[in-house]
Amino acid sequence: MHKFRHAWLVLGGVWVAAIVYLSLAPIPPQPIDFEYSDKLGHVLAYGLLMLWFCQVFQKSAHRIQVALWLIALGVSMEFLQRMTGYRYFEYIDMLANSVGVLLGWALANTVLGRIGAMLEIKFLK
Repeated sequence: MHKFRHAWLVLGGVWVAAIVYLSLAPIPPQPIDFEYSDKLGHVLAYGLLMLWFCQVFQKSAHRIQVALWLIALGVSMEFLQRMTGYRYFEYIDMLANSVGVLLGWALANTVLGRIGAMLEIKFLK
């Protein structure tokens, strides 16, 4: 994960920017329509984002920092949504974001946590 580290970080930054935009856009993306489908979206977005950054940051101390930063991002997005006047503030969204971060971290300890390295090896051949 050293050869393309900068690219991984830039793409992760773009992903964070997309989450910020989608969180504050006047018309949010329409989720698949079933009860709590939007919460599933929060879990997936933050979980996959955490898994993404775990590809770059292998040390536990760095992963803790990333997890805390992403949880703070999820909390701050809710407060900013309340300030917009057209989006809703929900504690359960904060919880869903945080659960996603923890799930992403847990998945990083499986084979999914090595996908980035495997892709780099494949493309470096």
